[in-house]
Formats: sequence, structure tokens, C-alpha cells
Amino acid sequence: MDEKLIAQGMAELALLDADIAKAWQEYGNPPPRSLTPHFVSLLSIVVSQQISTHAAKAIMTRVTALMPTVTPEHYLSLSEQSIREAGLSARKVLYTRGLAQAICDGQLDIEQLATLDDAQAITKIMALKGFGRWSAEIFLMFALTRTDVFPADDLALQVALGRLKGLDEKPTAKEARTIVTAWAPWRTVGSLFLWHYYRGAPA
Repeated sequence: MDEKLIAQGMAELALLDADIAKAWQEYGNPPPRSLTPHFVSLLSIVVSQQISTHAAKAIMTRVTALMPTVTPEHYLSLSEQSIREAGLSARKVLYTRGLAQAICDGQLDIEQLATLDDAQAITKIMALKGFGRWSAEIFLMFALTRTDVFPADDLALQVALGRLKGLDEKPTAKEARTIVTAWAPWRTVGSLFLWHYYRGAPA
């Protein structure tokens, strides 16, 4: 998602939500974020589950260094020990090897995902072991550039939304989805702004 699309989305969101309009004046546009819709992006999403961005980048650097090019075939040729030594847990090794095998077997066609609507693409990705709704939604947002996705299970988004709306407690995932219904069709940009706001707004 590039700067132009983010700027357009933020302008629209400011018209839809006075709280965003006020915070936008102080914090400005969130930076662009994107992924290439390939195996490496899905691999990085699994790697990043439940760890810091810094740790995920370090692990991805070590994992990609094990291969001449990052492909499902090359990944499957790696030993489990070498992947574990690069920093992946046993569970994540299982999930990422399952992902690679699904692509090699034709169970998952990444190019086809771009032709599906949001709900269909999410369902297809979630059929893979280890890929929950958050992982699927992150891929849609950053690899497929879908503009109306809100990964409500993300803790930082819940906390930021609670701060933005002046709530006493962070909303649940269900409550968060309800609150941001009015942000359609720009909920992806709203998510980007909340992450941006989370890093800059006081607790």
C-alpha cells in the first residue's frame, strides 16, 4: 500500500470519524507497508507470529540466507535442524514446511488468491495449518493491497483503538470490528493508522 493510497484513505477516514480526524492532525499519515505476494511473504508472516518485528526480521534474514533463492522447493530441501538453528520453533517449522508443501502440491495457488474476494481468500489461507485469521488478513492487506481489512485480533490495534476512542479498557476483537464498521471501505488504512498511533500516542 503506497503513500498515495494511504493519503486518499486517511482523507476519507477523517470525514467518517472525528477521532481519526483529530489524531491525524497530530500524527500524520502512517508509513507505507507492503509485501510481495509470493511464498516468502507467507513465510515471513508465520515467522512474525507472536514475536517482535525486530526478532522476526533477524530470523527471516538467517532463514533466507540458507537458500540460493527463497522458493518452496528450496525451503523443503532444508533440514529441520538448520531451520530450527535459524530461530524457528518446532511448531513454526511444521507450519512453514506445510505451507511450502501445499504450494508445491498445488493445494495453494498464491496467484489465484488475487482473483478471490476477501472472504474467499481468507478462507483459502486459513485452510493451511498454522494460519489463523490474523495471518490471512495481514497477507490480504500488505500483499494483495486490499483496502478494507481490519485484523481485529491484533492486540496493538485493540489497545490503540481503545486509546483513540477514549475507552476505559481495550475493546475485544468483536467490539473492535463493530467500532470500525463505519470506516469501510478504508479499514486497512485505518489499521495502518492505528499501528502508527499506537507507537506515538501516550498510554
